[in-house]
Amino acid sequence: MNRVATIAIVSAFSSLALAGVSRAESFGMNSPSGIEQTLRNFRGNDFTVKHFYNWHDVSPEANGPRSAPPRSAQDVRQIQASIDANRMLTRKLGNDGVNVRNVINAEQAADGSITFYTD
Repeated sequence: MNRVATIAIVSAFSSLALAGVSRAESFGMNSPSGIEQTLRNFRGNDFTVKHFYNWHDVSPEANGPRSAPPRSAQDVRQIQASIDANRMLTRKLGNDGVNVRNVINAEQAADGSITFYTD
């Protein structure tokens, strides 16, 4: 019985440790340099586009909840340049009606998918 209890405890601690690691990776991959590198090398089709009408309007009623924090103007330019550097991604976004100049943020999820936010 002690062996079973030990295995259960070790498994529980392992699960908790891995949960913390995925959160840490998520933070790093969405830092300005992390998301730029991801966008330059992204080859998948697993992305979504969300439209935000006005980042400056802080009223939750106007736009609904915001899941992505706004980026600085320099970060936005870097994100757009990273997308431009990836011709395949630029083409796929264009096929979905997305103008790269309207992208104001991007986030990568733990599953590798990307959400683009447009203005």
